[in-house]
Amino acid sequence: MTLLNPRPLSDYQAMDAAHHWHPFTDTADLNRTGTRIIDRAEGVWIEELGGKRLLDGMAGLWCMNLGYGRDRIVDAVSRQMKELPYYNAFFQCAHPPVVEFAAALAEKAPAHMNRVFFTNSGSESNDTVFRLARVYWDSLGKPSKKVFIGRHNGYHGSTVAAASLGGMGGMHAQSGLPIEGVVHIDQPYWYGEGLATGMTPEEFGLERARQLEAKIDEIGEENVCAFIAEPIQGAGGVIIPPESYWPEIARICREREILLIADEVICGFGRTGKWWGSETYGIEPDLMPIAKGITGGYLPMGGVFISDRVAGPVMEKAGEFYHGYTWSGHPAACAAGLEVLKIMDEEQVVERAGAVLAPKLAETWAALADHPLVGEARTKGVLGALELAADKETGARFEGAGAGTLARDFCVSDAGLVMRAVGDTMIVSPPLSITEAEIEELGVRARKALDLTADALVRAGHKVA
Repeated sequence: MTLLNPRPLSDYQAMDAAHHWHPFTDTADLNRTGTRIIDRAEGVWIEELGGKRLLDGMAGLWCMNLGYGRDRIVDAVSRQMKELPYYNAFFQCAHPPVVEFAAALAEKAPAHMNRVFFTNSGSESNDTVFRLARVYWDSLGKPSKKVFIGRHNGYHGSTVAAASLGGMGGMHAQSGLPIEGVVHIDQPYWYGEGLATGMTPEEFGLERARQLEAKIDEIGEENVCAFIAEPIQGAGGVIIPPESYWPEIARICREREILLIADEVICGFGRTGKWWGSETYGIEPDLMPIAKGITGGYLPMGGVFISDRVAGPVMEKAGEFYHGYTWSGHPAACAAGLEVLKIMDEEQVVERAGAVLAPKLAETWAALADHPLVGEARTKGVLGALELAADKETGARFEGAGAGTLARDFCVSDAGLVMRAVGDTMIVSPPLSITEAEIEELGVRARKALDLTADALVRAGHKVA
């Protein structure tokens, strides 16, 4: 096979250090250590320049749901680029791929959602939500309903509105966020914030959900526009809410006349074992931002599913919606998305995720709970998290040890695994094309990284249970 990238690793690292500013990275620190250059991939495996193979436990960035090397998607994009490489959806225009993809997505959406507004990312999807929800209340003659309630440690993207809706403290501190009109309540993180209280997960879930009602009362229902949250928090650490949480949230939104926005950017397209995280938790959101799995990660794209309840008044009363993007509904991205949906149907990807992969990941992950470092091992669908703890009973951490960073580095350097660290929480979200044998291999490699981490902590003077 002819190499597409014939330069030596050192050349790429030097060029990267001189010219490339990485997202969510201490670029100066990275330039000192040198970038890992990934130059090919197949299935659930990625390969560094030089030949080292890694099991991609994060599906790229939560998005490569069908794995790498899907020629059918590449071919569909190529055909579309030759026929119509671009045209926009402004000026009363459309093109066959965007119309067909919108219709195909509507078939997969919850029954009360029949329209999709296309964007290019999850961040843009949540910027769209920010404006559309406010326009909805304006169209109903309730312009005071402007305030959004999000969650601390929630993640909805990194543009100004999306980062404000999210509750990442580092992002807020660095950028002077959130913007006016966005407030936050606590997250339903039982292991990290509920274990020490003595509450059961069910009690804790209700307590956290009822913070929403208290916040509405504090602000005034007439001023609250919407509540936004991920069904399962992804970037925050795969925080799986107690079963009591979402039913209570849905009740509050319904009774208090505020919109419910379920951010499905990570949970959508089969990640939880059903098409939508909302479906997994039995809720009916008014707006659903989507992205990542929408094209299987092969091209940038996002969107917002709009419920009939919201679409009707906005279309009838608001007139023109002054919002959009140059590449909204790009023909090539739509072609990729259409092929992804065909493959998902033919291979029964969502059904297999729920019936085969989810139980296998749960079994494999539960076996890691006996490791001395692991305080909790949790999964939902094809998402998993390991809590690294110095004390299994209390959940106390290895203070100042950077246990999560150690484990992440050992994953890549020694275990041949991409597993992400969020503080001292290790998380995985492998491609939905992964086999049962590869899930077992993921578990073997994760345990190796944990063993190496434990040894390093002991050498540094920490006590490991």
